[in-house]
Formats: sequence, C-alpha cells, structure tokens
Amino acid sequence: MPIINLVVRKSYGGAYGFMACKQLGADISLAWPTARIAVIGAESAVDLVGRRQLEQVPPEQRPAVREAMIAQYNETVATPWVAAERGYIDAVIEPSRTRLELRRALRLLRDKQDYAPNPRKHSLYPM
Repeated sequence: MPIINLVVRKSYGGAYGFMACKQLGADISLAWPTARIAVIGAESAVDLVGRRQLEQVPPEQRPAVREAMIAQYNETVATPWVAAERGYIDAVIEPSRTRLELRRALRLLRDKQDYAPNPRKHSLYPM
C-alpha cells in the first residue's frame, strides 16, 4: 500500500510523527507553502525558550516582542522549506498542483512491493 503524506497546515511534534511522516515509513511526503512543520508550535516554543528574554522586556512591550518572536520562529524554523532541506519532506508544492502531484506519486508507487520483516513465531505480543 503506498503511503503518501501531504501537510497542508500545521504538523507539530507527535502529530507529525504519527501522521505518516517520512521517518516512520511514508513513501512520499509533500507540503504546501503555508504548512508549518516543527517539533513544537511557535507560541509554545516562545513560551518555553523565550521566557527569560520576555521577562527582561518592559511589561508594556511584551506582547509586541512576543509576537515578533513568534513570527521569527515561523519564518525561520517551522517553514516547509526548512523541513525539505532536512529531508523531512520531499517537495513543497503549490496547492493548485496537489491533485497532479498526488496522481504522480500514486503512479510512481503503482508497483510498490512491501516486503514483510521476518514472520513472528506467535501472533500475539508478549504482555
């Protein structure tokens, strides 16, 4: 069975890992330019990593600085191009080309044969 992953919006942490990511066996992974792919979302990352920096800013400026930090994280860390650079996805595609790219992927994987690992001695897992 071909496994094709298409990220259209946000894919963070465990959700990315369990939704047919490339590292866990997806054959082809694609993403739209608007997708966000990262270990953690921007808001949570800023709350965790940027807490000390935000504490040093005057209270009236904190919301603006926090928003700037979130925008910087989204532009430099959570972009699909960074994920493609690191090999997490195969290509960043335009939304208008989605159907064409999915057809191309299915055609490419039409003759895929998956070889099962060594058969288990027993069908049940040990408890």
